[in-house]
Amino acid sequence: MNEKGFTLIEMMIVLLIISVLLIITIPNITKNQTTVRSKGCDAFLKVVDAQIQAYELDNDKLPETIDVLVTEGYLKQKSCPNGKAVTIGVNGEAAEGT
Repeated sequence: MNEKGFTLIEMMIVLLIISVLLIITIPNITKNQTTVRSKGCDAFLKVVDAQIQAYELDNDKLPETIDVLVTEGYLKQKSCPNGKAVTIGVNGEAAEGT
């Protein structure tokens, strides 16, 4: 009986190695996902600030809400990557809402 193939022990060792790798990587992925969403919101707020300035230059006034920027084509979305809404303050700066 000279057949080539994996024995049960070899298969179990491979599955053990794969399981250990998954146990190590999954928590890191979920932790980094929160960081990425947070930094993504900071970057989006900077984009909104720039578009507020562009709107002000084009229209000689500040936009009343972020919806104005979306309907006028200055922005494609009105919320951060983490799902929180973005608002425009009285001074014309973008801020992360709730």
